[in-house]
Amino acid sequence: MSGRSALDAFFTPKNVAVIGATDRAGSVGRTILVNLLNGQYAGKVFPVNPARTSIMGLPCYPNIAAAPGKVDFAVIVTPASTVPQLIGECVDAGVRSGIVISAGFKERGPEGAELEQKIQAELRRGAMRLVGPNCLGMMNPRIGLNATFAQDIARDGNVAFLSQSGALLTAVLDWRRREQVGFSAIVSTGSMLDVNWGDLIDFFGEDPQTRSILLYMESVGDARSFLTAARQVAMRKPIIVIKAGRTAESSKAASSHTGALTESYGPPSNSSRLRKNSLRFTQGLKLRREMQASASIFSCGPAAVFAAALFAR
Repeated sequence: MSGRSALDAFFTPKNVAVIGATDRAGSVGRTILVNLLNGQYAGKVFPVNPARTSIMGLPCYPNIAAAPGKVDFAVIVTPASTVPQLIGECVDAGVRSGIVISAGFKERGPEGAELEQKIQAELRRGAMRLVGPNCLGMMNPRIGLNATFAQDIARDGNVAFLSQSGALLTAVLDWRRREQVGFSAIVSTGSMLDVNWGDLIDFFGEDPQTRSILLYMESVGDARSFLTAARQVAMRKPIIVIKAGRTAESSKAASSHTGALTESYGPPSNSSRLRKNSLRFTQGLKLRREMQASASIFSCGPAAVFAAALFAR
């Protein structure tokens, strides 16, 4: 399976399984299920929970293998300790893509890091791609897909917003209501155990619904993949990167969230390196001003060659 077709399963799935779905009020499993059912998403939704036979009027399956047909996209909202086994079951069942909402991985220390290693070992047995863990979820407003625990779905638009911070993503969702900004997709990337910046930039670089890409980055991860994708896609679509971790304080805060070491990119050496890859650094701007500037840029459509990195203090 190609990387392109695997990521298609995230954003245009024919069906979605919610592993850990429940009808318990206030739970993440219930909120995500409600968001999937109450929106305009036309695909089938499969609740998965061995302790239930039905949830909200839908048949509930004891495991992913019991769900009818092949599952395109699995949303996992169970405790961290259960996730490696569940990923293994998804791989065995031929699930194409998944997202782990659950927290409690490398951001919690060595035990959490070991859980991530077990997940990676399961993924290597098949072709399944994974977003997360420790994230808010993802949206595709064009098809009414809201696989998050946010309050409502974003307006349809042409900006892909990719964020390592669920809190910032929620704030942007609130901001877009006032500003009437639309998005082609919203992705909370979490710890990027599998799908990384390069994968997502490549995907949205080819997506005809996306004209601009906005990233909020706490850690680069696979720098080679990111720079290669950004250099190629920036030739035809605007990319704006808001980079956290520029100061010691913000770097520590970001690391406590993702469990990854944040890079403090400061001029001149790193700036010159990234300029060679069509990225230009603008420092010292406040986040609110950055977002307003981004909205203005996005409304102008794609530029011939344009990419900027805006640093949040």
